Amino acid sequence: MSETARSPLQGPGFRWLLLYRICTLLSYQIVAVTVGWHVYELTRDPWSLGLIGLAEVIPFFCVAPFSGYLVDHLPRRKLGAAACCVLAANAAVLALIATGRLPIDGTWPIYAAIAVGGIGRSFLGPVYNALFARVLKREQFARGAGMGSVVFQAGLVLGPAAGGVLVGAAGKSAAYALAAGFAIAAALALLRMPVTEPAPQLQRGPVFASIGEGLRFVFGHQVLLAALALDMFAVLFGGAISLAPAFIKDVLHAGPEALGILRGAPALGSVAVAVWLSRRPLQANAGRILLGAVVGFGACMVGFGLSQLFWLSAFFLLLSGVFDGVSVVLRSTILQLSTPDDMRGRVSSVNSIFISSSNELGAFYSGAMARLLGLVPSVVLGGFVTMGVVAATAWRAPKLRQLDLRDIQ
Repeated sequence: MSETARSPLQGPGFRWLLLYRICTLLSYQIVAVTVGWHVYELTRDPWSLGLIGLAEVIPFFCVAPFSGYLVDHLPRRKLGAAACCVLAANAAVLALIATGRLPIDGTWPIYAAIAVGGIGRSFLGPVYNALFARVLKREQFARGAGMGSVVFQAGLVLGPAAGGVLVGAAGKSAAYALAAGFAIAAALALLRMPVTEPAPQLQRGPVFASIGEGLRFVFGHQVLLAALALDMFAVLFGGAISLAPAFIKDVLHAGPEALGILRGAPALGSVAVAVWLSRRPLQANAGRILLGAVVGFGACMVGFGLSQLFWLSAFFLLLSGVFDGVSVVLRSTILQLSTPDDMRGRVSSVNSIFISSSNELGAFYSGAMARLLGLVPSVVLGGFVTMGVVAATAWRAPKLRQLDLRDIQ
């Protein structure tokens, strides 16, 4: 049987890696949903939701370049396990805040805990991407990226749903406690993973020169840079999901269970398309398909912003997830195929910075625009700007527009 036909799941290392990935995602997503509800319950201000993203992204940006360097030079599983322990401790502190056992008033302790979580999360992506290339053959990367996306999106479905249900049924502290348990499970999965890692090379060149090498590689690779930038700016302007608590309370007039459904709807759509792509990987016209998918994502955000019906809002978010799932799989495949093995940590940290720019800074942007323009106008405008970003990317990056994945395999 050829390596292309052989399922990546036949390797135990890849199965443990997927378990690590879904546990970290469940932990993070449960915290994200619970924190959003927690903060908005205290403030009733969309601006406070935007500050959640800012509180996480600032320490993330400061640490991410160094996390990529460390992943390239130190044992990756131990680093990942330590990062998971940080997430677990962070969730435990939030649980104590929710129960009132920490005698601290206001929202600043919540933001401080989020900032610590951002530091731990900066290691998760580089660890996953570096170990991905150690447990799979190159010929399996496209299928493995599809399966990884299935697990990723499944975590985005189950995490928000579990968080919303737990907040409504058992309270915020129970949701935070479950998130801590998933983080510990992720650490154990990494430590049990059978994989041969390269020998540590901490003294290989100056730190900043090594980090700069990874940055130069990404910014000198038109296809990779364009794919990352397209995702960053599209979700930055079109990622309205951070405003879901405000839409639930002020537009759709529902409860925390409905918030879990809205937060999970995009991921449910992404799971469906990722399952399809894991069995039928895209090859020809990959660049055009990627650009078209982001246009569809922007259009869905316009529809979500204009909807005043819960089921219709959920439908638009579900459809946005279908388009985003195509983008995630293609971007992941491009990243794995284009990156040399000895630079995977650093390049992945750059990728993580792009992703967090789109998610956390997008949350801050959405909160700020909602305060300036109102909830609905800010989301509708963001969807149209996303479609404009696609047009600009297609014009400035012809290699991405003409991309066939077979050319970089």
